[in-house]
Amino acid sequence: MLQTLAVCLLVVPVAVYAQPPKPDELHDTIADLDKALFDAYNSCDLERFANFFAGDIEFYHDNDGLSTGKQKLVDAVKRNICGKVRRALVPGTLEVYPLRNFGAVETGIHRFYHPGADDRQPAGEAKFIHLWQYKDGAWKVTRVISYDHKPLPK
Repeated sequence: MLQTLAVCLLVVPVAVYAQPPKPDELHDTIADLDKALFDAYNSCDLERFANFFAGDIEFYHDNDGLSTGKQKLVDAVKRNICGKVRRALVPGTLEVYPLRNFGAVETGIHRFYHPGADDRQPAGEAKFIHLWQYKDGAWKVTRVISYDHKPLPK
């Protein structure tokens, strides 16, 4: 009996951890959300853009520091991004990992272009982390970390 219990205690955790979540589905979901979020960002559809974020969003930027709140984020995009910047995900850099009982973490590298001013303003590149929460049937970004901003060489 004791040997059977010992074997069960050793085997059960392995069986639990041997069944990972469906990463392809999660990756595809977050990749689709990323595309939709940045389609709204690039087209300056601020109402649609705002819908991707939790009300208490925290945005950490290596050059600008911490910004909190959805309306503050939307206002900053309107003031600094609309008509001035276009974002593109660097192919092959998107990674998605599940966060149990919360949602997912998304990481990647993106590039920022300056339509109509690329000759005066070089494209830039940065790394990012998005924390996505799945709550009440909807995905929302709750935290953004945008870092390692640098111009791309010409």
